[in-house]
Amino acid sequence: MTKAVLALHYQNDVLHPDGKIALGLAKQPAKRKGLIAGATALLRKARGANIPVIHVAIQFAPDGSDIVQNNEIFKGVFASGAMRAGSWGAGFYEGLSPVTDERIITHNRVSAFYGSSLETTLEEMGITDLPLGGIATNSVVEHTAREAADRGYDVAVAEDACATARDDLHAAALENIRLIGRVVDTNTLML
Repeated sequence: MTKAVLALHYQNDVLHPDGKIALGLAKQPAKRKGLIAGATALLRKARGANIPVIHVAIQFAPDGSDIVQNNEIFKGVFASGAMRAGSWGAGFYEGLSPVTDERIITHNRVSAFYGSSLETTLEEMGITDLPLGGIATNSVVEHTAREAADRGYDVAVAEDACATARDDLHAAALENIRLIGRVVDTNTLML
């Protein structure tokens, strides 16, 4: 079984205190600190085991031409000025950013698979097992985990490398993910 770690949306606009949306984490320093520690541990563990890391960034065209109009959250994100391609906010958070030879996938829907090169990249790399973490648990993490399972990948979510502003939504998303994959912490994640 060949593994690659997916690092989903560890970007400035959703994680940095000065980010345009910050998903409530800017107002919850302990939760933000915990997420950064978990995400750092996930990336460190993958790199230490020579497991490829694929960074997934959500971003939108500066003019918003690629935003689907039926999606209220994306319309709100665009209205805030967040996640514009080429902006500081769409860039990766310092310390959780790609290092040499790590791949970057961009997308503009909820699932990291939709309309991106993620599946082609995974196929080219021979990946069958996808440990992942990211922001937000009840959005890109859950949707990507579900779609990965539907496509035949073995899924494991590092719960301490994920977050959302509300604890109840985080817990509910993890319960949903347990139906299609494993939920572990970075200490017990087998790489």
